[in-house]
Amino acid sequence: MKIVIINYGAGNIQSIKFAIKRLGYDAFLSNDADEIQNADKVIFPGVGEASSAMKKLRESQLDQLIPNLTQPVLGICLGMQLMCNGSEEGNTNGLGIFDVDVKRFVPQSPTGTIKIPQIGWNKIEHLGSDLFMGLQEDYVYLVHSFYAPLCKETIAQCTYGWDYSAALQKDNFYGTQFHPEKSGDYGANILRNFLAL
Repeated sequence: MKIVIINYGAGNIQSIKFAIKRLGYDAFLSNDADEIQNADKVIFPGVGEASSAMKKLRESQLDQLIPNLTQPVLGICLGMQLMCNGSEEGNTNGLGIFDVDVKRFVPQSPTGTIKIPQIGWNKIEHLGSDLFMGLQEDYVYLVHSFYAPLCKETIAQCTYGWDYSAALQKDNFYGTQFHPEKSGDYGANILRNFLAL
């Protein structure tokens, strides 16, 4: 199985590569269109700021490639957010795969004052996809100041001031706001499920 992690200069790629290695697979880092298109599975990571990350995607024309991929694609953290219509972060237009706009957390929430960014473990609930095959609700690791609201493509949710999308799916595209590569055995099982799709 050929697994490609998209390397566009905005991803926490080494920790994902090591997590895949622990599952017994090799993952290749690439921004080459042919390599990405010919992969069996594609992982689209992201750490940092949305508008600068989208700029890097446009410069390498990956913004045209990614939405047209037909194999299973997993966006992680900012990668998932960039797969949405847009983001309040830098007033950024996204890839338009998931039909939702990413919002900024504000300190005053319906449940009281929250700290921004959310950093740490949070319970993931209302699981509804093969990505969570054989898994119960559990805790995952998150670091983010922006979130995708609940929408028709939500396949799992967390609560932090608001209920929000912890994971999204549309057709062959999956996204997790949390970091499976930093979420212990639970996250490893999610990656294993993705590779088995």
